[in-house]
Amino acid sequence: MRLARNLSLSRRGLGAHKTRTFLALVGLSIGTAAVIVLRAAGDGARREAVAEIEKMGTNLLIVQAGRAQVVAGRARQGNLLSTLTVEDGQAVAAECRTVAAAAPAQDRTLEVKYGDTMTRTMVLGSTADYLRISNSQIASGRLFTDEEAESATRVAVVGDQAARNLFAGADPIGKIIRVGRIPFVVVGVLLEKGVGLGGSNEDDKVLIPLKTGMRRVFNTDYVKTVFVSVRRREEMGEAEREIAAILRERHRLDRHSRPDDFSIQSQATVLAAAESASASFTSMVVGVGAVSLGVGGIGILALMILAVRERTPEIGLRMAVGSRPRDILVQFLSEALMLGLAGGLVGVVLGATAAVTVGLLTKWRMVIAVGPVVLAVISSLGLGLLFGAYPARKAASLDPIVALRTE
Repeated sequence: MRLARNLSLSRRGLGAHKTRTFLALVGLSIGTAAVIVLRAAGDGARREAVAEIEKMGTNLLIVQAGRAQVVAGRARQGNLLSTLTVEDGQAVAAECRTVAAAAPAQDRTLEVKYGDTMTRTMVLGSTADYLRISNSQIASGRLFTDEEAESATRVAVVGDQAARNLFAGADPIGKIIRVGRIPFVVVGVLLEKGVGLGGSNEDDKVLIPLKTGMRRVFNTDYVKTVFVSVRRREEMGEAEREIAAILRERHRLDRHSRPDDFSIQSQATVLAAAESASASFTSMVVGVGAVSLGVGGIGILALMILAVRERTPEIGLRMAVGSRPRDILVQFLSEALMLGLAGGLVGVVLGATAAVTVGLLTKWRMVIAVGPVVLAVISSLGLGLLFGAYPARKAASLDPIVALRTE
């Protein structure tokens, strides 16, 4: 009964000064909404980054040819070494216990033509395993087969953007494009994929069989990259060590104590780095939101101090007729908690509405999770309790006689 009466008095006390109460609620609501929106943006950015990386496969290792050292006084012939070969990729696939598949690849940015339309795009030559390793999905037509790759057939699979650049909406299947001067028949178009590992545009590519590319397009006998699919994600580290040991042995590096002439990039490492960066960004934006909540809490403090000052005679009268200091403390804490709860709930509604609106207008991925919403409401309650504690204790410690004399 006593608690219910205190809550009723608190509600009437807040309602007596509607404008002042409204302004305190606005400050706390804006702070809560800021936390919801910023956290939604941070979580959305993290999921977007992780999703883009996972499109290339979470069990992916990329072996790249090492870079040539610059020797003073000697003209540099190229940036990459020519020691990585097709046979290296085949050896990795055959000898590594943890490897499911390996696809050697060579690429170069070249002019690609269809009729009078020309575009410069990345031409990548690889085996049919590359299409499986990289999680490439077909939109229309088909992928080139192992037999076509082995026989150096002049077939091509084009990315979504490359198809739009060359064919302007027409069906590419069966059309002949020219990579440099070499004609290729388009047999498939890939689904839109976005940005891949290393920042390359996976949609602006033309994929051709590796043997065809090395003989007719690139005119090389070495490869730039070997894409490797590991059987299980837990074996990524072991796979790196196995691949490094095999390549060092094949390139005879251990015999001459030479450094690696290749590098190995792990998709798991990139994924962990992206998640770490996103977590740091989320922590930063939540910190900014916490400052906004603190400003709202100061509004509660100011309101409660004014309420104690204006209601000092009332407090003295209640004490004179039998109210205990604890009752006065509970009443003013109740008012502060009511403000905190109301501000938190209104802020959640405002924040969720703002997050959805921003997502629709900007196409930015916004993720509203239950955890941050609950945490925002609890934080608002905590701020109400924290900033209401001092005025409540001040009211409870008033001397009844002095309070009654106050005008």
